[in-house]
Amino acid sequence: MSTPNTPDILKKIVAVKHEEVASAQSAVPLFAVRAAAEAAARDNPARDFAGAIVTRAAAGRAAVIAEIKKASPSKGVLRADIRPAEIAADYAAHGAACLSVLTDRAFFQGAPEYLQAARAACALPVLRKDFLVDPYQVFEARAMGADAILLIAAVLDLPTMREFEAIAQALGMAVLVEVHDAAELDLALQLETPLLGINNRNLRTFEVSLQTTLDLLARIPAGRTVVTESGILAAVDVSLMRRNGVHAFLVGEAFMRATHPGVALSELFSVDV
Repeated sequence: MSTPNTPDILKKIVAVKHEEVASAQSAVPLFAVRAAAEAAARDNPARDFAGAIVTRAAAGRAAVIAEIKKASPSKGVLRADIRPAEIAADYAAHGAACLSVLTDRAFFQGAPEYLQAARAACALPVLRKDFLVDPYQVFEARAMGADAILLIAAVLDLPTMREFEAIAQALGMAVLVEVHDAAELDLALQLETPLLGINNRNLRTFEVSLQTTLDLLARIPAGRTVVTESGILAAVDVSLMRRNGVHAFLVGEAFMRATHPGVALSELFSVDV
């Protein structure tokens, strides 16, 4: 469910997601997608997404979640000729810790098939990047091969996030919980996941400020790994974060605009990926 302070763009996305879930359930009922998720968890266990991030970050090394994203509502088409398998292999060869793949069709021109192709092309754990509003989508994520899911605190209340996290855990998936401000952070810290994403993009104005991450750091207890998201476009941005003890990054736009995304990754994080 949406929270009272959900930005308008998210309200629009959430409404579409509920429509998508209703349509999907009419084709594949919940019991069937749950069975598929449980079979996937048994026969094709999830890769260790959280471990890949936490281990590198704890050692002071850059842990990069490299994103495969064709388009976004704020920037339009980023990469018209999207080839998920090629990009995934390129990222893996150039030091990515994990992948993030957009599966939303309506707003980001993604697809579940992109996630499946990317995961099959490398050994990296893969995050399903989408807007989850219903338990159906959590089961669907594992069924399509995802190793982790994203929970957006601006979209979900605490009981719902706890429910989705419990389902993910039962299926072996990790959870990245995303926040934008202190109020959302206070909710996110009540989850069990060690992965705390801070999105530097204001979802009302789409403006990006790295100060968003820096301002919240003092409120985060030990035992959590901060993943800074959005606005990491140049080496100076990486240096700023690392000087402040942030070693995990989710980067999409900077790589998607590059001719060779993997090379762009290794250049942006040239010190130690």
